[in-house]
Amino acid sequence: MAKAATQPTCALLLTGGGARAAYQVGVLKAIASLYPRNHAIPFPIICGTSAGAINATAIACYASCFHLGVRKLEWVWKNFRINQVYRTDSVGVFGHLISNIMANFKADYAYKKPVSLLDNSPLRGLLEQVLEYKRIDRNILSGALKALSVTASCYTTGDSISFFQDNQLRHGWQRARRKGVPTIINNQHLLASSAIPGIFPSVRINQAYYGDGSVHQLAPLSPAVHLGADKLFVIGVEKPQTSPIKPNPTHHPSLATVAGHLLDTVFADTLNSDLERLHRVNSTLDKVSFRELDNLDLKRIETLVINPSHDFRRIALEYFEQMPLTTRALLRLFGVHKRSESSLVSYLLFDKGYCQKLIELGYQDGLAQKTQIKSFLQPR
Repeated sequence: MAKAATQPTCALLLTGGGARAAYQVGVLKAIASLYPRNHAIPFPIICGTSAGAINATAIACYASCFHLGVRKLEWVWKNFRINQVYRTDSVGVFGHLISNIMANFKADYAYKKPVSLLDNSPLRGLLEQVLEYKRIDRNILSGALKALSVTASCYTTGDSISFFQDNQLRHGWQRARRKGVPTIINNQHLLASSAIPGIFPSVRINQAYYGDGSVHQLAPLSPAVHLGADKLFVIGVEKPQTSPIKPNPTHHPSLATVAGHLLDTVFADTLNSDLERLHRVNSTLDKVSFRELDNLDLKRIETLVINPSHDFRRIALEYFEQMPLTTRALLRLFGVHKRSESSLVSYLLFDKGYCQKLIELGYQDGLAQKTQIKSFLQPR
């Protein structure tokens, strides 16, 4: 009797991007519309980095009911206020900067708070309020979820660390500059993964310090593959290839413009490189015979990538005035203003108007690719 073909395991991969991650919620909403209301999530493996790690964990908490998880996540993003993510009051903004400066004069043996542009302590309280981490373990035990992975960058070792919680009690993995570490996901992992370098403070986990997972992540697809994925559904936040906002030709780029370019590179370039590498491996495997394929420790991985159809930078400038005066004044010091060509605002604008716009854009982009999504997610 012929052996029945097993259904491929599909993993959801959510990339980083600060406030841009609201777009991912819209795409997930479009995917949920393809399933009955009581259907479990169609992604047994969920991997997230930076703000995508927070979305991934929120969805994992409700893996047994996809619609409910998306609705709860959408409610949070649609009602976002900037002061729920980082402090915007005068004391919180400028007091934080002064404490950073004063820390340089402390003795080496004295305790020093992590240095950052913004104080994101409100985010810790928000995560504790909206996420029920115990649900992750329940969903894993019930079979609704196989694994959840959250990636952070270790400033101590320079490695990309994927903290994962799964149903097989794996011992983890180690490759060049990256490793998988089994753990119980909690607030510390999410705060570490979403700590945009220079913007938010680093986070201590055990005896090491961590920051945004996109920084040292040379192989963003790796955690999902190690956890057993055969197919990867990727929701990115990379800007489309449109005509750029023309900078002033008489001036050098401002610090804000340079920072925006760096963030664009950190959050997008490594994913594109890894996808290109995966496609080359797939092309090679297609030319290998079945007999030779059995001797290789490789498998073909299918991918579907959803990226925005509009430039978030342009959208963010429309909502720039919604940022608190203190935050705008702080950003002005670095060259950010309403007509700035920097994409920095699009990462920091956790305003409900802006987030609602991105959610709607993600929803429409998801519906526009409904046929491809249905074809990709259905069993072979």
